[in-house]
Amino acid sequence: MLPDGLAGPGHDSPPGEHLVRAEEDLLAARHAVRASAVAAGFSIVDQTKIVTAASELVRNAYIHGGGGTLTIEVVRGDTGRIGLRLRVRDEGPGIADVARAMTDGFSTGAGLGHGLGGTRRLADEFRLDTEPGKGTTVTIVRWKP
Repeated sequence: MLPDGLAGPGHDSPPGEHLVRAEEDLLAARHAVRASAVAAGFSIVDQTKIVTAASELVRNAYIHGGGGTLTIEVVRGDTGRIGLRLRVRDEGPGIADVARAMTDGFSTGAGLGHGLGGTRRLADEFRLDTEPGKGTTVTIVRWKP
């Protein structure tokens, strides 16, 4: 059984979908992810990990993709454990060299270059779908221990 107020397996948890179109949307997205992680019963350490990962992804969508959409879902695994799935998608230029973009230290901007590689390490599951000229979608899942 999921904690009170959360949707069932595979369904959106409140607050669901968030547009990332302006800088203030980055903070709103982080708050929504934290609220969902708290509601799902994640520890403070796991809350911090998923919020940090979300922050990197929505910032990338905003800066490199011209904005995007964050979708938050509470999911249940085959063994019944609860997870939080985040999907961030944009319709920007896509990533021309995925292997290079996943390398620590790589940055196309003023950042430190820990974004996608760091995000992959903060998540239990990581999937990147991109095509030059068609945008990027990154889906991550963090499971409760």
